[in-house]
Amino acid sequence: METTKVRHHVVIIGAGFGGIEVANQLAGAEVDVTIIDRRNHHLFQPLLYQVAGASLSTSEIAWPIRYLFRNRPEVNTLMAEVEGIDQDTREIILDTGSRQIYDTLVLATGATHAYFGHDEWGAFAPGLKTLEDAVTIRGRILMAFEEAERTSDPQQRAALQTFVIIGGGPTGVELAGTIAELTRDTLAHDFRSIDPSTSRVVLIEAGPRLLSAFPEELSAYTRQALEKLGVEVVLGTPVTECSADGVVYGGQSLLAKIIIWAAGVQASPAARWLDVESDRAGRVIVGPDLTVAGHPEIFAIGDTASCAMADGKLVPGIAPAAKQQGRYVANLIGRRLKGKPVDEPFKYQHQGNLATIGRSLAVIDMGRVKLRGAFAWWVWKLAHIYFLIGAQNRLSVALNWVWNHSIGYRGSRIIMQASTDKRRTSASTTLDNSGSLD
Repeated sequence: METTKVRHHVVIIGAGFGGIEVANQLAGAEVDVTIIDRRNHHLFQPLLYQVAGASLSTSEIAWPIRYLFRNRPEVNTLMAEVEGIDQDTREIILDTGSRQIYDTLVLATGATHAYFGHDEWGAFAPGLKTLEDAVTIRGRILMAFEEAERTSDPQQRAALQTFVIIGGGPTGVELAGTIAELTRDTLAHDFRSIDPSTSRVVLIEAGPRLLSAFPEELSAYTRQALEKLGVEVVLGTPVTECSADGVVYGGQSLLAKIIIWAAGVQASPAARWLDVESDRAGRVIVGPDLTVAGHPEIFAIGDTASCAMADGKLVPGIAPAAKQQGRYVANLIGRRLKGKPVDEPFKYQHQGNLATIGRSLAVIDMGRVKLRGAFAWWVWKLAHIYFLIGAQNRLSVALNWVWNHSIGYRGSRIIMQASTDKRRTSASTTLDNSGSLD
């Protein structure tokens, strides 16, 4: 009697850039693939700040995982939470009580916010890593203006119109720029009792300059550009307290009802699941082939992995790096199954750093080539449109940007509140201009 051949089973935990790239590159290989993620969508994280700033709707930067692999019958998707990994039996323990067996495991679980030992700050200063984060921040920003319009207390009104962003990396810079433009352009004529254009946007960075991964001249340009937009930039001063009333930095208090955290990240619990060595950020330390020590069947990529390059520096936690690692892992899996040698280590090819500051303002560092201003902004836009999934999404985002650039209009700013908590800024959610609840 003929026996059915059991195909090699690759399980990918995490449907970010790295995980999706592994699955895409395994197309045509003699493997079955299972993707496990706590959410049902793949997120284009570089544009998340534009959802928070009411420029884009959630549906324009996120796509259902099942939709992406609808024509790949060998790919199965599970929406579940991972609680642990049994390396002896090669099983993944899920929150549903079930277990998923793997032959090869790829950990692409990403990262979350790091509050440097002050996790209690998270209640007052949400970070920006997920769609839920973006919707929360957008709701707080828009609701702050509504509350300021209602109050007659000058101090309360000033606090509601003060927006503090903590962290001067790309996310912090992009948030500061988009909020400044939202207050001074989009909302400038929408209110009667308040003037949104007088709002304060304060960007606080503990280090000596913004965008520390960029050359100093681009960091200096970024600061000047933000200040022209009206952003107050504070450098070399860490925040020592976050509360419902505001922040404390450099020994002084600043009353602010809206605080956004963009200062640091912490890896997922993957290292704890495996009980293996990790770095200070909690990332799994991997070998040159991105495998976990003692477990050649387990890979870690993207923000989950701490991978040293030839010069001793770590591979940066950015989308292009995760995609490159995903391609490498998929190729390595394919070569293993064919019995081919796999001694070539992963080599990261740096493709440049990009950050947008505002309309017609961006900086790009590609090594010898450094761009700034309007031309860099167009390059940034075209690059991001190119990497979006699907022609419809590319067209939708492009049209939104043209409209916003022309007249400053942002359509994703309808507020919908929970009926049981109508007056709390933190409880507000927003409704996309598409009419679907975020």
